Amino acid sequence: MAGARRERACQEVGLSIRTVQRWAEAGELKADARPTAERPAPRNKLSAQERERIVVLCNEREFASLPPSQIVPKLADRGEYVASESSFYRVLKAAGQLHRRGRSRAPAKVKAPTTHVATGPNRVWSWDISWMPSRVRGRFWYLYLFEDIYSRKVVGWEVHERESAELACTLVSRAVMAEQCFRQPLVLHADNGSAMKSQTLRAKLEELGIAPSYSRPRVSNDNPFSESLFRTLKYCPAWPSQGFETLEQARTWVLEFVDWYNNRHCHSALKFVTPAQRHRGEDRQLLEQRSQLYEAARRRRPERWSGKTRDWSVVGPTALNPERTERLKERAA
Repeated sequence: MAGARRERACQEVGLSIRTVQRWAEAGELKADARPTAERPAPRNKLSAQERERIVVLCNEREFASLPPSQIVPKLADRGEYVASESSFYRVLKAAGQLHRRGRSRAPAKVKAPTTHVATGPNRVWSWDISWMPSRVRGRFWYLYLFEDIYSRKVVGWEVHERESAELACTLVSRAVMAEQCFRQPLVLHADNGSAMKSQTLRAKLEELGIAPSYSRPRVSNDNPFSESLFRTLKYCPAWPSQGFETLEQARTWVLEFVDWYNNRHCHSALKFVTPAQRHRGEDRQLLEQRSQLYEAARRRRPERWSGKTRDWSVVGPTALNPERTERLKERAA
């Protein structure tokens, strides 16, 4: 340890400084006696017979499919105490029997969802198809809806009598032309419906320079922006609870809803600016004006403010399924 502080040297070799001091109490350094030290067995240690009894109990027909967390309470109900629940787990682990018990399938690791981050409009779109009921039981019309996840703006929609990949191709082409984002980096996310994953639509997306993205199979929450938009649409007070009489009525209703949603609806996730304002980049100026207004009000009557004013900062990039992004940030840190 010459040339180094004793405390730092002890940390490097995994010893406490008190142990080194005890070894050198007689003026000379003693040998490490830890490997040969005699340590008495704890008084609460299970005996070999008790450990064997635990293994036998856990393999009885009554308990063979149950975990120790259920075995111990059942034994208690019978007036028997053998050992604690944690002791059951330790004994089973030492016996090589700490594995899934029962006939149910073991939990499987679910693949992390694909993450896309939209730093501006027309970077990541989300789309889906939803039913619009008619007045006739069992008859529906199909609403195709494309949404920009950055601004939450509806960039394309149509209502049809059937679900078709060809109709989806036509709509995505019209949306791209309307937004003037042809051959620009764009991701289109959808679930695993037949129209979404059809070869017809894949070919059209490749032609338009759009990268397809899909939800994980049998996972319902990987397309949250479209699901949220459909909820807003169907829980709107103007939604006809009895259904639509005609296809034209359904189209007219969606037209009015989209106009309201894009141009007049103050979105809570966007600091209460409209999707159209966010899409055009006007949100920064609007939020700055609100911040200045609140600061001026605070200066006029400071006694009415116990802390900072309301946060009117601009909402940053929007992530689709951001859980994976957060884990990557934690690993990088």
